[in-house]
Amino acid sequence: MLNGLYVMDLARFPDVYGDEERAALEKLVTITAPPLTPADLTPSLLADVDVLVTSWGGPQLTAELLAAAPRLKLVLYGAGSVRSIVTPGSWARGIRVTTANEVIAASVAEFTLAQVLYALKHGWRYVLGSRALGESLPRATNEPGANGSIVGLMSFGATGRATARLLSRHELVLQTYDPYVDPAVATSLGVRQVSLEELFATSDVVSLHAPVLAATRKVVGAELLRSMKPDATLINTARGALIDEDALTAVLRERTDLFAVLDVTDPEPPLPGSPLFTLPNVVVTPHLAGTLNTERRRHGRLMAEELARYVAGEALQHEVFEAGQARSA
Repeated sequence: MLNGLYVMDLARFPDVYGDEERAALEKLVTITAPPLTPADLTPSLLADVDVLVTSWGGPQLTAELLAAAPRLKLVLYGAGSVRSIVTPGSWARGIRVTTANEVIAASVAEFTLAQVLYALKHGWRYVLGSRALGESLPRATNEPGANGSIVGLMSFGATGRATARLLSRHELVLQTYDPYVDPAVATSLGVRQVSLEELFATSDVVSLHAPVLAATRKVVGAELLRSMKPDATLINTARGALIDEDALTAVLRERTDLFAVLDVTDPEPPLPGSPLFTLPNVVVTPHLAGTLNTERRRHGRLMAEELARYVAGEALQHEVFEAGQARSA
């Protein structure tokens, strides 16, 4: 029987690892202490640990932790990006890490689907316009609707692919910009590949799903925004830093036909008094797209499933590898 510890932000522990999720895990691993924060870890607690069960607020796999945990083989990270926990030393030691990123991607895709379809009906525009006037707005005649409209996905990683799968059911034309995507993957999902410039210039809705890297920070600037089609919508559920928000504010003032749905901003939340709260063609939501509250039990269930595969000697379905980290969020 493997030995393990729960180590993470304890405020989020019951959301991720509820009774059923813990029961499934604890059939396969003996938990040797109550749930802990990284600050609670000591060499004696780590000495016999084979598995760390963690999530947001999990411990970084520093040289000191690795030295104190000679038996550690597996980290079950019930959250998304593992950048905050992995280190060169953990990769060198061969510590295996699996993540719930695919679960989060599915949740973000659901939120994006809702926003895309609503945007193609110009839903938010009617809501905000009616509220500003204090009366119902008459129907316009330029709502594109879903049939045949073009949706552009910036990045085709886990979230972009999950979003494409949901959107593919709605008779839309799907396109993506991602310089790293395997063309066969895009083709298999019925998504055409285009340049970033074409993505913005030809899409009725542009949805951002890229990680923030040196090459992508503020990549969405004035030139791309001004190139957008009349009445187009920009949706960001990825990272606020992908957008030059000063440029976005300026272009939204110039191009009142454009609309932005921002679930993430930079900074997050926007500073009090930000024009993002008052411009008539933007709506800000408080980072709702990912899993919330007990939706996070899906993370715990996935970690239990991965542990079962590990114990059975099967391939982990959600393992992350060092080679892929340079382009991950």
